[in-house]
This record gives sequence, C-alpha cells and structure tokens, in this order.
Amino acid sequence: MTATLKMTHKAIGVEVRRGTYDIVVDGQRAGSLEMNDTIEIPVEPGRHTLQIRSGRNSSRTQTFEAAESQTVAFRCTGKSFLPIFLASFVVPSLALQLRREADDRSL
Repeated sequence: MTATLKMTHKAIGVEVRRGTYDIVVDGQRAGSLEMNDTIEIPVEPGRHTLQIRSGRNSSRTQTFEAAESQTVAFRCTGKSFLPIFLASFVVPSLALQLRREADDRSL
C-alpha cells in the first residue's frame, strides 16, 4: 500500500509569485502545481523530504512522515510579509512558503 501527498497552491489575497511550482520529493521532481490547483502524489510509507521550486526561488525543505494509507496535506504559496519578501531576493529559499495542513486524513 502507499500513502498520499496532497499539495494545494492557494493564497488568500494578492500573490506576486503566481507561477507554476515544481514539487520535489526526496530530491526528485514529482510533479508541478499551478495557482489554485491541487495534486495528489503517491508516496511510499516512511520519512520524506519536500520542497517546492519556481526558477531560482524555492521553499525551505520540510520533512514529513507518511503512514500506510495516510494522506499528508501541504499548502504552498508565494505570498509573504514584506520583510521576508524583500529578504527572498538575497535568500531564494525564503521566496515560497510551504505549510502543512492540520487536517491530515486516512483514506
């Protein structure tokens, strides 16, 4: 059996960095995500790393644990507070935000 990684690209309000995001799981590109889209990616149960990228911009790498038949949900956005937005021009890993959703569910 496998687990599911559910990714949603959604922002409330204005988002400057609206392009397509590449989803990187365990260092390998696993798919892409457009604004206001959701994608589900099958993953093996166990520990994984996750990052989103868009050109030189990226999120920080996050680690998550997925149990068999579990859905692990994340939301990503290019929206951030002004100081972080400005700092992202120097530190590209601050440009995109990746947040785990609290409502993980089993299939």
